[in-house]
Amino acid sequence: MRLIISFAALFLSVVLLQLSTGGVGPLDAISGLTLGFSKEEIGLLGSSHFLGFFIGCWWAPRLMGTVGHSRAFAAFTALGAIGLMGHTLTNNPMAWALMRIASGLCVAGCYTVIEAWLNAKVTNETRGRAMGSYRIVDMGASLGAQLIIAVLPPAAYVSYNLLAILCCAALLPLTLTTASQPETPAAPRLRPKLAWRCSPLAVAGVLVAALSSASFRMVGPLYGQEVGLGIDQIAFFLAAFVLGGALAQYPLGWLADKYDRRWVLIWLSAAAIVSSGITISAAGLGTVAVMLSAGLFGFTTFPIFSVSAAHAHDFATSDERVELSAALMFFFALGAIASPLAASALITSYGPGALFAMIAFGHLGLILFGLTRMRARPTPEERTQYVYAPRTSFVIGRLLKRARERR
Repeated sequence: MRLIISFAALFLSVVLLQLSTGGVGPLDAISGLTLGFSKEEIGLLGSSHFLGFFIGCWWAPRLMGTVGHSRAFAAFTALGAIGLMGHTLTNNPMAWALMRIASGLCVAGCYTVIEAWLNAKVTNETRGRAMGSYRIVDMGASLGAQLIIAVLPPAAYVSYNLLAILCCAALLPLTLTTASQPETPAAPRLRPKLAWRCSPLAVAGVLVAALSSASFRMVGPLYGQEVGLGIDQIAFFLAAFVLGGALAQYPLGWLADKYDRRWVLIWLSAAAIVSSGITISAAGLGTVAVMLSAGLFGFTTFPIFSVSAAHAHDFATSDERVELSAALMFFFALGAIASPLAASALITSYGPGALFAMIAFGHLGLILFGLTRMRARPTPEERTQYVYAPRTSFVIGRLLKRARERR
């Protein structure tokens, strides 16, 4: 309890930030449908978000080093609020795409500050509990962000205004805390080749994880609308995906620590192909079947990023872990930029089932590549500990570094 209280300001900022920025993706998709946007334009909104996220991940550590934690957090929160409120000024999809870049910058920048601050304040004795609390808070708020869409009318001033208020409210806990700001850590070098050198399979895994997660969360409302779900039901559809992913973390982590992680990835991808087929088949079986299939889909796809990251860290030295985490996030961001736009184009051409067909095809490629990589080198004898790796910023590796080395 003392640990939670000591980090209350950080965690409250996470909750408010996640409720705001986590809700804008599905709200934009539903609002775009209401306003008559094309499916490709709705996909562009999701891709724009991750473009902003990528820029923010790179820029945030440098801005934080220049102006400090609190001012950087305020700047990125302001960008997020501007992007949200700007939606009410025009119904032009290209303008909305620019505003989603601002929301992506807000997410990456604010999480960079929060995680750098959290890392500076934890000790070796409290790190495990701090990270556990952080994951619960982040995942719980993400779940709440999907559910909040059920009560927000699409394309309405009140909806975007409420999200902007939540975004601004995230400023208060962190900027008014009496705790002293920590020293600014050096920005991690971005070395994509390091991830490929450590594990080509891990790079493929995080790309497929981005394909699954980004396309579902940003274009999933399109699928829900195409199969006949109401707005409130689409919110629960997306929440079921997040809940399934949360429930998968412990059992999949246990499997990833006990067995060859390449086999875990391969079987996870096989399960993801099956769950994609079940989701397509459930479209005509009623609302309950659609919700359950979304939960199963989240259960089979959400852990792939963390398993891939754990496999890559098995081949890294202690000094490489922070930069390796940043490199894996780099590849995830690239995949997340491309996925929503590709998914929306496929839905336009081939119908709603094409979303999950695309995802299944990506997982099939991961299976084949995984089987090929298993012939290239043996399983390492010394392995890092599996940890759930949030996809939040390039500096998350600082928080996870010691957790991975604890055996």
